[in-house]
Amino acid sequence: IQQYKGVDIKVAFTSSGRQQRMHQLSGGQQSLVALALIFAIQRCDPAPFYVFDEIDSALDDTHRLSVAKMIRQQSEHIQFILTTHRPEMVQYSHKQYLIEYKNKVSNIASCTRQDALALLEEEPPEDEPQQQKEKKTKAKTR
Repeated sequence: IQQYKGVDIKVAFTSSGRQQRMHQLSGGQQSLVALALIFAIQRCDPAPFYVFDEIDSALDDTHRLSVAKMIRQQSEHIQFILTTHRPEMVQYSHKQYLIEYKNKVSNIASCTRQDALALLEEEPPEDEPQQQKEKKTKAKTR
């Protein structure tokens, strides 16, 4: 038993069944596998809530929407708190908060879904330095 360490995960994303190891996958595929593992564990031994930080950042629009729908469905029984810069997660959230960072102080305020989506539309480009980004949207599901 001492010769075995860690977990080796092989996945196939196509019907052809060609399996790949985690290090061979794209960032979005790795995110999907990690989320699938978390959701599988959640079904067997659920925690009262989960906190996710930008789990959708490496996903394409289609997968981001699927994950948002799954979280919304699971939120009937469990609470999810997540941060995002993407509209798909906000569209399926129950409650939204704005976190504004100014002068090294974070302020939190509740907002409407429309306000959160509007903020995401005006947010600076991803390649802009982090210290210039002053607002971040946090979407809370139940």
